[in-house]
Amino acid sequence: MVPGSAPFRTDRRHVGATPKTKRMKRGFYTIMAAQFFSSLADNALLVAAIELLRSSNSPPWQIPALTPMFALFYVLLAPFVGAFADAVPKGRVMFVSNTIKVAGCLMMLFGSHPLLAYAIVGLGAAAYSPAKYGILTELLPPSQLVKANGWIEGLTIGSIILGILLGGQLVGPRLAPWLLGFDLPLLDTGIDTGPEAAIASMVAVYILAAVFNLYIPRTEAVLQPLSGSPVVLVRDFAQCNSRLWADKLGQISLATTTMFWGVGGNLRIIVFPWAAAALGYTTTQASSLAGVVSIGVAVGAVVASMRMRLDKATGVIPLGIVMGVLVIGLNLIRDVWVAIPFLMLLGLAGGYLVVPMNALLQHRGHNLMGAGRSIAVQNFNEQACILGLGAFYTGMVKLGLSAFTAIAVFGLVVAGVMELIRRWHQRNCVLHRDEVERLLAIARTDKH
Repeated sequence: MVPGSAPFRTDRRHVGATPKTKRMKRGFYTIMAAQFFSSLADNALLVAAIELLRSSNSPPWQIPALTPMFALFYVLLAPFVGAFADAVPKGRVMFVSNTIKVAGCLMMLFGSHPLLAYAIVGLGAAAYSPAKYGILTELLPPSQLVKANGWIEGLTIGSIILGILLGGQLVGPRLAPWLLGFDLPLLDTGIDTGPEAAIASMVAVYILAAVFNLYIPRTEAVLQPLSGSPVVLVRDFAQCNSRLWADKLGQISLATTTMFWGVGGNLRIIVFPWAAAALGYTTTQASSLAGVVSIGVAVGAVVASMRMRLDKATGVIPLGIVMGVLVIGLNLIRDVWVAIPFLMLLGLAGGYLVVPMNALLQHRGHNLMGAGRSIAVQNFNEQACILGLGAFYTGMVKLGLSAFTAIAVFGLVVAGVMELIRRWHQRNCVLHRDEVERLLAIARTDKH
């Protein structure tokens, strides 16, 4: 999620294998490696936190509360992290962010409440995201953003799949005893359970991601001075937010991606209580099903990156309605062999939806404001949706609703909101036809 003037251009200087082209390619692959390991650790840590809460007999509502807690600092710090990402070299921002994630892991490991510690990991992720996506618009022209998003989103989804599966195995009956068998001479780490061993392993993965951050090259993008006044930063952020919501394509792509991530962010958690209620699955078994959804998203993202054009991105909006209906359909499944293709289909619809809409949002944000600020606006809205939907689902669980009832209500809300977004775009095409066509023409022809 995801978008200065980009110094990387598709003009005559970019034709051929010049040294500059090679440097850009190496830089892009380094970004992908750093993103892969950081996201891998995020998702494995989520599963470890779920099992930590379960094994300590915490109230059931605390498990779905992990998602809104992770999103909390995305929302609270949105006015500041985007400006920070535009004021400091983005590789350095990503390094600092991974260091914060390590601190959150250590807090969880040594006695802090998992919800508080996971919120600190979310703080690191909030600072990381504007730099990660902002650097794409500094390296690539608009004509390559859909393809780049396909790679980044596909890789991210791959890391989500492996992270969830890895987390499930690390807390499972095979790997957990093996990890606990490691002893450090003359040092009592206090790590005595499977979830604690899994969390300790994630510290090493975050450190590996931080090492890759050190090798991300400086781009030629001009750094934007960071105001020392919080009031100025909040005012600037509010103006950027208003600017993107006022744009006739920006508002639709922002609304769509906001809803997608609101659903996807919470679905990773919802799968666990659903699998326990419908299939009698443990955390380790349910992690495999959560990975299946992500496989579908990855396939959909790759297909969309090959087939979709930036100016045709709004054509995928109805897939958001399909996602809501499919979420409701989970309640009808009681067999794992039906669940696997169903969850794959749910992920496929989401992946095909998010890549072109994400790229369109990056493009509009790039044309309206700095890359870091644009992504901070996007993160604010998307994470606010994750927080809101997560709090809504957590509230239903706390009130005693069954997993099936909560999932049905959740799916109805998703489908209804996506239908409203579809009608909103149709209304724009009728009432603001000239403006919409002009913006689509920019997306079709802009080669800067």
